[in-house]
Amino acid sequence: MMRRRMVMALGALAAGVTLAVAVPGSAYAAEGVLAVNGNEYENPSGCYSIDWFPSSVTNNTDAIAEVHSGPNCTGQVEWLVYPGETYYTETAQSVFVL
Repeated sequence: MMRRRMVMALGALAAGVTLAVAVPGSAYAAEGVLAVNGNEYENPSGCYSIDWFPSSVTNNTDAIAEVHSGPNCTGQVEWLVYPGETYYTETAQSVFVL
């Protein structure tokens, strides 16, 4: 009985530590500016639409931007735009930045 309580207490402690470590990371946003067709987003985080073609994605952040083939950051990742790079597309519909 004592051993079972010990295992349950350790399990609860491990879950608490995992939650405490994971929550601060969820508030992260890239630092810098993401430009999608000239529209600039400062310290971007999340999904951005690509509204017309041909399009350009300029990544002046400290994170990698994923260019997706579908709307709302669905579909395949068409390209990864690394910091300092610009990508031109005639098919992508959205961009995701963590």
